[in-house]
Amino acid sequence: MPDCEIKPNGTAPVQFSVMLKNRAGSLSSLVRLLRGENIDVIGLSIQDSRDACVIRIVVSDPDNAMRIFMEKGIPHTTSELVVIGLTDTGGGLARALDTLRAAETNLDFAYSLMPHPSGRSLMAMHLEDTQFGTSVLHKAGFKIYYEEDLIR
Repeated sequence: MPDCEIKPNGTAPVQFSVMLKNRAGSLSSLVRLLRGENIDVIGLSIQDSRDACVIRIVVSDPDNAMRIFMEKGIPHTTSELVVIGLTDTGGGLARALDTLRAAETNLDFAYSLMPHPSGRSLMAMHLEDTQFGTSVLHKAGFKIYYEEDLIR
């Protein structure tokens, strides 16, 4: 697959998966904690159950968020994402999914991010192979957003 490989133009965006008790105000407390350090949540996905929930977040300053989570003992994991810009929701999304299917790479999960300051809609995707997926989507003409592009 060397014909699909590209040199990275930046650092892959990082997603934090944070385990919270499923209690009123727990997400609000997390967001306020981050905002207190001038960190914005620019992407959010929630999977809840009766007792706990997993919050997937993309933030404007992952290094400082990591520091805060470690200092406060907040359980979390990290994973790399592929973030693409979509010019139109329906057609762009369908084309991205068709591109990944044609490349026979799996999409584990996806969610939208806050719009980029340029006005473009952003979609975060966790793929089975981040580097290959990035290459395939770039080759298909999608704008790839790196961590440096997401800093607000």
